[in-house]
Amino acid sequence: MSASNLALPALAFAAALVASAQALAEDPPLITDADIERARREQPAISDQDIERARQRHRMPSDAELEAAPVPARPNLDALPTPAAPAAIDLDALARGYASQAQEMSRAEGLASGPGLLVFVSLSIPQPTLQRLIDQAARAQASIVLRGFADGSLRTTVAWVQRLIGDRQVAVQIDPQAFDRYAVTRVPTFVLVRDGARPVPCAGGSCAPSEIFLRTSGDVSLDYALEYMQRSAPGFAPAADIFLKRIRG
Repeated sequence: MSASNLALPALAFAAALVASAQALAEDPPLITDADIERARREQPAISDQDIERARQRHRMPSDAELEAAPVPARPNLDALPTPAAPAAIDLDALARGYASQAQEMSRAEGLASGPGLLVFVSLSIPQPTLQRLIDQAARAQASIVLRGFADGSLRTTVAWVQRLIGDRQVAVQIDPQAFDRYAVTRVPTFVLVRDGARPVPCAGGSCAPSEIFLRTSGDVSLDYALEYMQRSAPGFAPAADIFLKRIRG
């Protein structure tokens, strides 16, 4: 068979494929009754019983049920608690409390009788320095003064002070006003107060008269600070000598 004779059946087969594709595009396949029946069997059937059960489960309440439902009662405004009337301010009690506070402050600073000696410190000072100052303050009967709480905690401050003091008898007070009263801006600072002087409340800055106290600062021992006060201010020498004698025994 020649090549031309072989090409004829191939061309006829290709033409048949093109004709079949055109026929499918022009006439889509028909949906038969069997296809409809198969789709019906695959869909869930909803019966009258299913519809009734759904209606009973989600029914509207009857008039009798609505009437039997409790109606919320209106709030009784008369039964609400009434705020207590503010008590009158007792000015006499405030005055007595202020006087008592001033007396306690005087005793704490050692100024009720005789000269006073205050040692202003901070817990940030190295512990060997603090230990030395506390030991000398205990012997001199001076007061240790802190501006505030360590880490803002009273418990932490008390624990620190107890560890530093041990069994020594020394007065320790937390008094930020004392720092203002004597214009203390660094620690350690030593303040010697004349006999008969009384502390006064202070809102800020130095408010104690300069003639009633003597102040010196520096990383020195308490006895060295007192000796310096004696040399620099002879008028305070007798008061400084009292505390020096106590330190030296």
